Amino acid sequence: MLTPVEKDLPAIACHNVQTDYQATLKRPILNGIDLQINHGEFVALLGLNGAGKSTLLRSLVGLVPIKQGEIEICGTTVEPNQIGEVRKNVGFLFQGGGLVDQLSSLDNVLCGCLGELNTWQSLWGFPRRDRRVAMQLLQKLGLQEQIYQKAKQLSGGQRQRVAIARTLIQSPHILLADEPTTGLDVSGINQVMTSLQEMHQKGLTVVVVLHDLALAAKYAQRAIVLEAGQVVYDGDCQNIERQFAKLQRLSQFQSATAA
Repeated sequence: MLTPVEKDLPAIACHNVQTDYQATLKRPILNGIDLQINHGEFVALLGLNGAGKSTLLRSLVGLVPIKQGEIEICGTTVEPNQIGEVRKNVGFLFQGGGLVDQLSSLDNVLCGCLGELNTWQSLWGFPRRDRRVAMQLLQKLGLQEQIYQKAKQLSGGQRQRVAIARTLIQSPHILLADEPTTGLDVSGINQVMTSLQEMHQKGLTVVVVLHDLALAAKYAQRAIVLEAGQVVYDGDCQNIERQFAKLQRLSQFQSATAA
């Protein structure tokens, strides 16, 4: 549970965040990011390829070190000696879900508890309470028929929902999802995005990297658009198509000039 003080602070705050210089880009991947995301928001993180979307998401949990600036998660600064505290508040959904194919849906979800178990608990197996919670999460995500199925037998949308359940069993306050709909068919995309929307409606702060502007407009409350490692738009999702048209024209102009 967040303390009253933490609830009054932004869920995520970035102040002039910059990563190391990248020779191939001739700039840092993140090049002066300033943004604030409040508790309970559903934010779509958008941008052309190479804009820095996934790098920004990873920097929020210390997976990508920053060279300059500051990141705060629920008031805690993201730095090496506080990464453990930061990650207690954040669940991260990677591309593809990262499931273990030979494990059942239930066991994959229970893997999300491993960080909370001591050595003896790990040896004796997961507590009954954790197994009950894992089953409840899978049922809430519409996977009651797949609880004991191995991950390799699941569809793409089902795999991502199992990954969401694995993240939620950690009881995060913030869910970061890096392109969770990549490679899914229309049915799988709807399953995943609806699940994220339902979690948001229950109070979870959701930040999701997307490429589909229609999905952003349908599900997110707010859009943050990156270009060349900087925030170029932060506002209502209804303006997304016009904003992207500007970015695409600028990108085409820069490519033609460089040629």
